[in-house]
Amino acid sequence: MKELEQLLVRAEALLARLEPLLPAQVAAPDWQASTAFRWRVSRDGRGRLQGVTHASHISLADLHHVDVQKEQIDQNTRQFVAGKPANNVLLTGARGTGKSSLIKACLNQYANQGLRLIEVEKEHLVDLPDIVELVAQRPERFIIFCDDLSFEEGESGYKALKVALDGSIATQSDNVLIYATSNRRHLLPERMSDNTSYVHTEDGDLHPGETVEEKISLSERFGLWVSFYPFRQDDYLSIVHYWLKHFSVRLDKSDQAEIEAEALRWALQRGSRSGRVAWQFARDYSGKHAV
Repeated sequence: MKELEQLLVRAEALLARLEPLLPAQVAAPDWQASTAFRWRVSRDGRGRLQGVTHASHISLADLHHVDVQKEQIDQNTRQFVAGKPANNVLLTGARGTGKSSLIKACLNQYANQGLRLIEVEKEHLVDLPDIVELVAQRPERFIIFCDDLSFEEGESGYKALKVALDGSIATQSDNVLIYATSNRRHLLPERMSDNTSYVHTEDGDLHPGETVEEKISLSERFGLWVSFYPFRQDDYLSIVHYWLKHFSVRLDKSDQAEIEAEALRWALQRGSRSGRVAWQFARDYSGKHAV
């Protein structure tokens, strides 16, 4: 009996040393606590979904001069929420033009119909299979949101995202889509040397080489591409007026020219006439001139 007790003690000690090395079971979050979640990874490598307490309240009506892009994203999201076929989406283009805000606005538009958002940082994309498995049996519809996405060559998250989009033997769960934003159309750096890999055939056709094909292959796996462009000056100023009104700033005609000139100087200092810059100016101006 004594030998058995010693054996049990040794077995328990061995298990205690092995348990930290085993993959941790992903704990389900409180699904009723929030409509938006973040994927968090602790120092020991264990991931979990954390509810976002104070999510953005931006609405589709708050986004101006991106009507074509808004309609495309809204239509795709509407199909997804209704259980109809829909595509993964890549939003690319000028900074500050509303790419991320549009995704957040869709969440607010359709949250009461079961839409949920999970934000995943680039370095945690290798955990996508665990995230999808965690939500696959849920009745809600989940958008996995990757913001400001770009890769350097050789990063592990690049291949993980390719597999999650359209490269695994397992089909993608029908209640999960991936929406990503990026300033790069092909998500990888494009170099002058890439042009040397193009091949000219005898009939004059131009074919990309393996390097270019690899860089295009990830973005091609997104079924819907939506491009955003810099705003014209009049568009920028109209957005400034919208946000000034939002912050309860009274706009007298006598002050309008001065305010617009100040807004243009603000944009010039930042090198961009974008919706984000307009919002930042309105926030600064309303704070300085608050009654």
